[in-house]
Amino acid sequence: MSTSDATTGGRPDSSDPRAATSLVRAFQVLAGLAVLNVLYQFVTAGQLFPNGGPEEAHAAGAIVLHVLSGLAAIVAVLLWRQQRLGVRPMVLAVVVFAYTFLQAYWGGYDSLWIHVPGAMLLTVGVVWVFFTSLRPGVRA
Repeated sequence: MSTSDATTGGRPDSSDPRAATSLVRAFQVLAGLAVLNVLYQFVTAGQLFPNGGPEEAHAAGAIVLHVLSGLAAIVAVLLWRQQRLGVRPMVLAVVVFAYTFLQAYWGGYDSLWIHVPGAMLLTVGVVWVFFTSLRPGVRA
């Protein structure tokens, strides 16, 4: 057992650079996948209008976005707790995650008047989280 294992009870030491690098990389990957997922959402949403399209595919993409943004938010909170991420980027990630549920709630045909502008706002938030994850201020 290493010294850090003895002092932390087998938990990864928050000063362990490998654990910190893994969290930063996870934040970057999850945020990047969320951006790709939003692109997928735009493609499937665009297909909904002309022919009635793949509503199930769009709904499944929304679930994936909940998962990706939720995991990114969890990792952002962990990085913030380790003082490797500022409070604003952490709050942004949590707000984006929460907003995915509001956006899904507005997802019916009767509320497209708010769902479409909401999608633009969500896109800005998801891209902002991604670029935040790449900033040098996120310390490994």
